[in-house]
Amino acid sequence: MQKFIPYKNIQIAFTAQGKGEAIVLLHGFLENSTMWENVIPALEKNYQVITIDLLGHGNTERLGYIHTMEEMAQTVSYVLDHLQIEKASFLGHSMGGYVALAFAELFPLRIKKLLLLNSTPLADSPERVDNRNRAIRLVKQNKDAFISMAITNLFGKESREQLREKINALIKEAQQLPTENIVAAMEGLKTRKDRTHILKIFTGEKIFLAGEEDEIVPLESLQQLAKETNTQLKTFRGGHMTHLEANEELLTFFKID
Repeated sequence: MQKFIPYKNIQIAFTAQGKGEAIVLLHGFLENSTMWENVIPALEKNYQVITIDLLGHGNTERLGYIHTMEEMAQTVSYVLDHLQIEKASFLGHSMGGYVALAFAELFPLRIKKLLLLNSTPLADSPERVDNRNRAIRLVKQNKDAFISMAITNLFGKESREQLREKINALIKEAQQLPTENIVAAMEGLKTRKDRTHILKIFTGEKIFLAGEEDEIVPLESLQQLAKETNTQLKTFRGGHMTHLEANEELLTFFKID
């Protein structure tokens, strides 16, 4: 069950369940902490599992006109302070991985292990920034069309057919988000900095969990980054939504890990 704590002039929604070492699960863009529903049972036997609705997502309100990765990382630290947790492992999906890396830079002593699910330490390329600017314009003109297209494109081609019902449910849920919240996240995403050096100097266990057909964070890019940063790489079938497209394989990995 979600709880709320006041942060600046808003409320942050979070959950904490299970016992043991803490692991923080951070969702991606247009998602919320319910994305982890299938993952939590595999983790809560051995961990205290914390999920947080990041700024402007789920039941956490919008804080400003731009939600930077650093500001989101500050809110995560605030929740951990509230729970009196000094150090935690992190599992971040896509944008959640960017927030985890920002957290690793801001609070290096508070992070034990880093699992980057369909995520990268790289900043947006100039071409990607252009795409984001176009997307921001589209959201303002036709939010529902943007969300429908954006979420469908996260999945591998086969998954788009097999998981059509789930995709439609995700689209419907994301369409509840106010336009301003979506824009605030995209402004933060397009201005995030490269944190390859942060991953490189991080001395804890670090793993890329990658989708073989991921068009958002291509596998080839992660293969190169894994070598550069001395990060383990584990690949799964499907696209950018490994927790849904290769759910059983991912859960098996967590049980072994």
